[in-house]
Amino acid sequence: MNQKEIQSLVDKQRSWFLTGATLNVSRRIQALKTLKSCILSQETAIQEALKKDLGKSSFESYMCETGLVLSEITYMLKHIRRFSEETKKPTPLAQFPGRSFQKPSPYGVVLIMSPWNYPFLLTLSPLVNAIAAGNTVIVKPSAYSPCTSQVINAMLQSCFDEKQVAVVTGGRAENTCLLQQHFDYIFFTGSQSVGREVMTCAAKHLTPVTLELGGKSPCVVDSTANLPLAARRIVFGKFLNCGQTCVAPDYIYCHSSVKEPLVREIRKQITKQFGKYPLLNKNYGKIINEKHFNRLTSLIDPSKVVMGGAWNSQTLQIEPTVLDSVTFQDPVMQEEIFGPILPVLTYESLDKGIQKLNTLPHPLALYIFTKDKKAARKILSRCGFGGGCINDTVIHLATSEMGFGGFGESGMGAYHGKEGFETFSHQKSIMDKKTWLDLPMRYQPYNPIYRWLIRKFLS
Repeated sequence: MNQKEIQSLVDKQRSWFLTGATLNVSRRIQALKTLKSCILSQETAIQEALKKDLGKSSFESYMCETGLVLSEITYMLKHIRRFSEETKKPTPLAQFPGRSFQKPSPYGVVLIMSPWNYPFLLTLSPLVNAIAAGNTVIVKPSAYSPCTSQVINAMLQSCFDEKQVAVVTGGRAENTCLLQQHFDYIFFTGSQSVGREVMTCAAKHLTPVTLELGGKSPCVVDSTANLPLAARRIVFGKFLNCGQTCVAPDYIYCHSSVKEPLVREIRKQITKQFGKYPLLNKNYGKIINEKHFNRLTSLIDPSKVVMGGAWNSQTLQIEPTVLDSVTFQDPVMQEEIFGPILPVLTYESLDKGIQKLNTLPHPLALYIFTKDKKAARKILSRCGFGGGCINDTVIHLATSEMGFGGFGESGMGAYHGKEGFETFSHQKSIMDKKTWLDLPMRYQPYNPIYRWLIRKFLS
């Protein structure tokens, strides 16, 4: 699409939104039901597309993408009427007689820009929230996952008229054209560098944004941790989707006393979960493209590899790789890894470890493995991060009952479930003032007699 076509699409959606057609909650429910039916009918096509783009197995595709979208729709269908209701608020005595309430209202025309690592989940999940809140939506999936983008485009075209939901495919040129438009809300998931561009463009129109970014999410393992279980769960979270997960443990930060046994357990778990030859495992995926593959292989220091380290440039696969004797100054610690490379660093005391973490940019996630509840509370309260787990990894995002989002450099805003509905809604605060009584004290000329009453009301 060129700029003129995109402008026409935005205008068409805004015109339709202004008719009030999206305000009817029953219509929103029907739209979500239609989307759910379409996803179920296209499950095989979605699975095949994810296999082509990222090498994902059918099990992983459903567990981490399709199933989570269906779960979000089911949750929203169950709660949408309650979320859409007015909420009564107390009315100050000074405003008697009156009724105070808040009314959720859709923003209008929303832009959703999604990434390539979970191309179905991270496109459809915010779309579900935006539709439930009553917006029209233009979706821009990533050009790096073309097969999934094609399926999404065909699916949404079959579900919706483009005046309600439309898909714009393409690359950087289309992104630029979209960001020049005046949207009522922008929801972006991707890298920090592109997130800054999105925010800069949004500022020209004072458009509110949600940014779901990333960062180097630490996995803290203290001296009391159950090491076999910690290793099992760390390996799962780190190497899921070949490490191409925004909340994957970016590195291990463990107490020096447990480093050696922890690394042994991690090596055992890699072999147990992926086999002796992971590159031959049909359920082990691939890096999205050659550019990212080359970036990742350049981060592997052969002198620090204690597990894995091999790769196949033909299939764009890299073995689950563990690096030991890593410092915060190493190249692998200067950027978010976003691949199957796991550096191991150590600390001597928890307080010093927390102090070091707080000198780094706020990560999207933080994980702590410990049997010490006091240590867990200390990390959760003193470290800044988006979300995380105690004694597990990644799974905190797989629920509609809690919002998911970043903090500081890892993003702003949240979605999933109620938080997702609220993200795409503006809460109008309304005072419904009655007409059968009008207290005179606020009007000029001011009467000294009322001063005492006003002070009583307002203090």
